[in-house]
Amino acid sequence: MAPTPEKVRTRQEFSNGPIAMPNNLHTEIVQYTAGGRDLASYVAYDPEKPGKRPGLIVLPEWWGLNDYLRRRARELAGLGFVAMATDVYGGGREAADAAEAGQLMGGLFQDVPALGERLRAAYERLREHPEVDPERIGAMGYCLGGALSLHMGRMGIDLKGVASFHGALTRAIEAQPGEFKPAVLICHGEADGMVPAEDQANFRKEMESLGVDYQFNSYPGAKHGFTNPEATDKGKKYNLPLAYDEKTDRQSWEDMKAFWAKVFA
Repeated sequence: MAPTPEKVRTRQEFSNGPIAMPNNLHTEIVQYTAGGRDLASYVAYDPEKPGKRPGLIVLPEWWGLNDYLRRRARELAGLGFVAMATDVYGGGREAADAAEAGQLMGGLFQDVPALGERLRAAYERLREHPEVDPERIGAMGYCLGGALSLHMGRMGIDLKGVASFHGALTRAIEAQPGEFKPAVLICHGEADGMVPAEDQANFRKEMESLGVDYQFNSYPGAKHGFTNPEATDKGKKYNLPLAYDEKTDRQSWEDMKAFWAKVFA
């Protein structure tokens, strides 16, 4: 199906985050079907930037395709990428609360092949976008989305890089040497109570055994959800160990910018 244009927002509407964005971003909804779901992902780019540019698949926290993920896509568009805030649940769905988010996330991993189909379809749709250089595609994500980005690497998808922010590090499939192609950036909070030290150690062993070029950044004092301004309130509401950390949000964003500059050079 053809992309659906969205209203172009002004800078004043982006006041809920620390990253400045240009005024004239183009956004659209891209609709496709994969893994048993009708999907509606959100694409943002700067139409004033000439030529084809790298594409980024931006994957959500367990809440789904919400305003936070769309904002991140627009911020990335402001850096010169074509960014796709990616629908993984179907229908552009956002969970109403933590209980529903847990159910939706659990459903993804009850059918790992269908999940893989949705992730691969997102990759293919972004590669086909007329503004995208199909040889320069990356994936990144937050919490669940970080895990899904790494899952794409384990699937053997031809990504240049994967960036994970406070993401889970366990794996649903096992890659063989030579299959995991992208470089990896892990942005992890040292005080993250949801990613155990054992998972971190196992992840490092996995990357080293696969020969992956990876960077593991640990930020002192940062908890799970450190990039999301809503994390502290949601943590209190649902009794979860979440907290926003503006300093770490900014630092990890700068680390990400350096990473993408390197892998897309």
